[in-house]
Amino acid sequence: MMKLKLSAIPDDKPVKLTLELPASVHRDLVAYAEALSRQTGQKSEPAKLVAPMLARFMSTDRVFARLQRDKRAPSQSSSRPIARPEAAAKEPSTGRAN
Repeated sequence: MMKLKLSAIPDDKPVKLTLELPASVHRDLVAYAEALSRQTGQKSEPAKLVAPMLARFMSTDRVFARLQRDKRAPSQSSSRPIARPEAAAKEPSTGRAN
């Protein structure tokens, strides 16, 4: 038997979110819940699958992961590099006043 991407759904404190799904997506969600129930032996409600499916989708999206990682990293572009005195002494003079 092939293994589905989702496994047993962990019990977690939910945040209420109301959304509308196209009928075809709902039918597929119900079918997925039935397949998951057969595979895990646990009754799966279609509505409880949405959050783990979204989490799985986002965790496997490489571009999203890179954006999240960049958002958490401190911005290097806004800070100027610190000039080392020995490097400044070796640079030739342009003859201009600063």
